[in-house]
Amino acid sequence: MATKKETITTNKVVAQNRRARFDYFLTETFEAGLVLQGTEVKSLRAGKGNIQESYAEPKNGEIWLINAYIPEYQSKMAFGHEERRPRKLLLRKREVIRLSDAVGRKGITLVPVKIYFNDRGIAKIEIAIAEGKKKSDKRDAVKERDWQRDKARILRDHG
Repeated sequence: MATKKETITTNKVVAQNRRARFDYFLTETFEAGLVLQGTEVKSLRAGKGNIQESYAEPKNGEIWLINAYIPEYQSKMAFGHEERRPRKLLLRKREVIRLSDAVGRKGITLVPVKIYFNDRGIAKIEIAIAEGKKKSDKRDAVKERDWQRDKARILRDHG
């Protein structure tokens, strides 16, 4: 009987929205494909891209990534791409319906968490259903983070 090879996941993260976990409660995440042009893929492979100020929204039964910044690929090509154009996300129909229903509720938004290349070299984006945090929640998160850092320092020094 043939044994199954164990595959090691080597996802190369290109862009990450680190602020998303601080500003939002992330309830559920989804992996989606991105519809990209050739120069956008080259630019992402070079490690360029920013999703800090971007978000996703449903339009006409599809989910679109809005305001994601992928700079033009630096070469002598005559044609390029628009840097902040809306990009279609590839999801299953039931996921699109689920995300559209979630956005319909008050205070819920779709936040991109990271863009990466999977094992097969295909560009993927992780988006999350998110609910905005209040100022007091953010303060609590900062207190908890500081306490964890101090606790680790104490244990390391006096361990």
